[in-house]
Amino acid sequence: MAGKVFFSVSMSLDGFIAPESSEDLMGQQWMELQQWIFPLRFFRENLKLGEGGEEGRDNDIARETFERTGASVMGKRMFDAGEKMWPEEAPFHTSVFVVTHEKRDPWERPGGTTFHFVDDGIETALDQAREAAGDRDVRIAGGGATILEYVNAGLVDEFSIALSPVLFGSGIRLFEGVDAARVALEPVRAEPSPRVTHLTYTVRER
Repeated sequence: MAGKVFFSVSMSLDGFIAPESSEDLMGQQWMELQQWIFPLRFFRENLKLGEGGEEGRDNDIARETFERTGASVMGKRMFDAGEKMWPEEAPFHTSVFVVTHEKRDPWERPGGTTFHFVDDGIETALDQAREAAGDRDVRIAGGGATILEYVNAGLVDEFSIALSPVLFGSGIRLFEGVDAARVALEPVRAEPSPRVTHLTYTVRER
């Protein structure tokens, strides 16, 4: 188990990572939150949107995040929203373990993404993801409730936030309900770019 468990999200200045309703996931607020990533060369390559795109530190960070990830874990809400929005060749290109109460056979997509549905808890999903990831890292892809479960269970080693200069006012807060009495953070890195500020922290037990 050489790899780390991490998450990496975009967050508004007032602490939100998504709108409350999944129907608004491609709405104006969400698009503004994610605006830093859309022009990037790596984003365009990964979603097969054509050649071109911006280079620079934002692009490097997006590529590094993808390359360190050997497997992902996500909640059922994120999967349900993504199943409708992702292209046929889903953008993970690894095994993805979906924490759910539903029994379902693995769903294999073109390009190396296979979704596995785990119905006996977050630790089982993480164990399976670690095995699939080998010596690479496991990314807790989301959504907010699933990330929080892993943080509160003491199972996250590190996280990065792309802090975006937008305000949501309401929605899904990243740390709503965090067990602050047992979670402590150590700053690792702060990197400003023209569009966002990238913040990285190590997580340890308080």
